[in-house]
Amino acid sequence: MNITVVGTGYVGLVTGACFAKYGHKVFCVDIDEEKVRLINDGVSPIFEEGLSELLSEFKHNIVATTSLSEALENSDLCFICVGTPSREDGSIDLSFVESVSRDIGVFLKSSEKFFVVVVKSTVVPGSTRDVVIPLLEEVSGKKAGVDFGVAMNPEFLREGLAVSDVLSPDRVVIGSVDEKSAKLMLSLYESEVSCPIVETSVTAAEMIKYASNCFLATKISFSNEVGNFCKKLGIDSYEVADGMGLDKRIGRAFLNSGIGWGGSCFPKDLHALSCWAKKMGLDSGIIDSVIVQNDLQPLKVLQLLSKHIVDLSGKSVAVLGLSFKPGTDDIRYSRALPIIDRLVEKGAKVRVFDPEAMDNFRKIRPDLVYAESAEEALLGVDAVVIATEWEIFRSLDYSGLVVIDGRRVLEAKNSADVYDGVCW
Repeated sequence: MNITVVGTGYVGLVTGACFAKYGHKVFCVDIDEEKVRLINDGVSPIFEEGLSELLSEFKHNIVATTSLSEALENSDLCFICVGTPSREDGSIDLSFVESVSRDIGVFLKSSEKFFVVVVKSTVVPGSTRDVVIPLLEEVSGKKAGVDFGVAMNPEFLREGLAVSDVLSPDRVVIGSVDEKSAKLMLSLYESEVSCPIVETSVTAAEMIKYASNCFLATKISFSNEVGNFCKKLGIDSYEVADGMGLDKRIGRAFLNSGIGWGGSCFPKDLHALSCWAKKMGLDSGIIDSVIVQNDLQPLKVLQLLSKHIVDLSGKSVAVLGLSFKPGTDDIRYSRALPIIDRLVEKGAKVRVFDPEAMDNFRKIRPDLVYAESAEEALLGVDAVVIATEWEIFRSLDYSGLVVIDGRRVLEAKNSADVYDGVCW
């Protein structure tokens, strides 16, 4: 099958590379000419485990281009994988999805083949039905479900594990408006995955994506609140989580307490669904509380640090970990950001290190001192804050330092000077 993927971010590029591995011809479309050049050279423009190897090994099945019309003319279906960023008020910005929909509509107007448009971008419930389809029909002059197909195929990718999540997913969700599109999407996945495939409507598929992310974020925020209780009691929140997780109704995953969730999905999706609910006249009290709790959690690190170093002015503090999670260079909504901001406000001299995210972080915070290694970051500092659980941070010598471990990197209290604000 010939497939067009519009947008070469984490979702689009990983999706395209995995379909290329399955033997499909994939056209990756992006307006960024440098990205296009790198992809055609078999080089990944983003850091994601296993992605560079896929692009290199299967580049004979991948064509990157800035020409959407050229890609569509040579394809059987198109995945819309463009960004859906947050507006200033937290609501979803569908302008990129709308723009691509119009462009695809132009192609459909002159196309004689039955073509399937697949929305993979995360969009609030009702967007495919009420925004994408009307635009496609208006521009093309054709009828969705009759003259062309439409499907919604949400992604469930974890950055750092995105390749394995595509190749070995927990489930595949396919929402469609017509039987022909549903059959085409099933044929795309059935021979490649061994997981359950959920067939539903496009709007239900959109809600499955949002409900999943909101539930996981809720589970984390609840665990963080319990972790704060455990700290007050002087008990180990991980022992509590282990005991809770044995209940099959709860499960152990996403119960680790820490300094909160970040990244490109949870923050954006929770804010978007909250804004959507208010627009619909619906209550979103649980989601709103989850957001508030997560925003407060990183500040617990500073509260604990201030107990051991009352005046941070002039003190040197190392922050280890800048990406929102290990295995990626993505700094979006990183919990290191509010921690560093507050340290600077208090007059601390901040030195940072991350094995992958330094270049991205430097673009937004060029004022910080960037160490060449984790070991260098610790030289001469008064305190250390661990904000991301990179494996290399486990083997460092923290002796003599006040360590605030926000990610349970230090798996045992090996010194009286090592503290953790939420885990122990």
